[in-house]
Amino acid sequence: MKSLKQRLSGLHSDHRRIAQGAMRVAFFLLLGKAAGAFKEMAVAYRYGVSEVVDAYQFTMTMANWLPVTIVGALSVVLIPVLVRTRAEDRASRARFLGELQGWVIAIGTVLAVFTYVAWPWVLDLAGQGLPAEARQMSAQLTLAFAPAALLTLMTGISAARLRARERHINTLLDSVPAVVILVWVLLAATVNDVGPLLWGTLVGYLIQSVWLLWLAARADGMWGRPRLGLTSHQWPDLVKAAGVMLIGQVAMSFVGPIDQYTAANLGANANSTLGYASRLLALLLGVGAASVGRAALPVLADIQSRGDAGRARTTALKWSVLMLLGGGVVTILGWWLAPWGVALLFERGAFTAQDTETVAHVLRWGLLQMPFYFGVLILVQLLASQNRYRIMAAIAVANFILKAIMNQVLAPVMGPAGIMLATSMMYALSYICYVVVALRPAALTAKSN
Repeated sequence: MKSLKQRLSGLHSDHRRIAQGAMRVAFFLLLGKAAGAFKEMAVAYRYGVSEVVDAYQFTMTMANWLPVTIVGALSVVLIPVLVRTRAEDRASRARFLGELQGWVIAIGTVLAVFTYVAWPWVLDLAGQGLPAEARQMSAQLTLAFAPAALLTLMTGISAARLRARERHINTLLDSVPAVVILVWVLLAATVNDVGPLLWGTLVGYLIQSVWLLWLAARADGMWGRPRLGLTSHQWPDLVKAAGVMLIGQVAMSFVGPIDQYTAANLGANANSTLGYASRLLALLLGVGAASVGRAALPVLADIQSRGDAGRARTTALKWSVLMLLGGGVVTILGWWLAPWGVALLFERGAFTAQDTETVAHVLRWGLLQMPFYFGVLILVQLLASQNRYRIMAAIAVANFILKAIMNQVLAPVMGPAGIMLATSMMYALSYICYVVVALRPAALTAKSN
């Protein structure tokens, strides 16, 4: 039997770079997700399925959606740009990084202030189904999640800089907020309010942001002193691509808030149930698929920059089929092990056996998305490396429309499980669309751009 090292050495260099990067990302993700799982165990132990968790889940989703959307759109278009700038002179790179960070800080500050000021309106519009006490707690949590908007943008830029260098330590540091929350919740004398969650969130995001900035500066060999300006030659193409990509990201970003709004109107504890199931599902999604997706984009962008579009397309399609099959296996195993997994992570303290049964039922319907999510993520990186942002935006809008319709159809009938099934149907549509686009000949794809 060949060792793993021998098998990797026999692969084409591009496949080997993706595989090696994916293994590093998977290792870091596993550690990070383990930290996240311990945090969820601590929250479940101290709070159970309660109004505090309802408030935390609602606030985290609603406050994070816009900064996470901006980071998602910017990262996809920024990483190929950063890959290309590696060959440029130091002064040009320093100017671009400085201007990039200057605008990120400015936009993040405005976004933080806007989040805090607009939160009462958000609660009236999207949180009207929450109990009064949960609404009050949500307002308190904005003291952490408003500044976290700025910190999230700064973290996203630093992570993109590291990924462009095919360094994936940022994946491990994604767990820093979870670790800090875990410690704060466990050390809290009482958990009658949101105080431990508030301070753990704020301090965790701050540590993560500073740490990643330092690592990115080491990787690039420069800090990139922040300044406002658009003098770098990268800006015209970057702004155009980011604007198109942001349309799709905004559409997809509404999925989380729509789920929270739908769950909030299903009654008390629906948000908590959906939140526990979603976070357990995220463990599987992150370790399995995100590892390959994060490792693939800089490699595919590098292949495209060498002018070998056919090679990039073939590489991505092979990995997509492999990930689709792997996702199917995970779905079958996960459906069988769902009650055991929920009980292992959450069933203690205030989290009862009845809660385990409820969350496991919701989780099973969410597992149906796994094959499609696994398979589509590598194709997303392929189209991003080809600058196919208009098609990506169109697919994202179609996904959002289907998700919004199916939430309204399925949730009243199935409860939180219907929300999960709607997500699975959305990813199935996404996979079909991306496969159709990716299967087009490389010459035809280039022409359509």
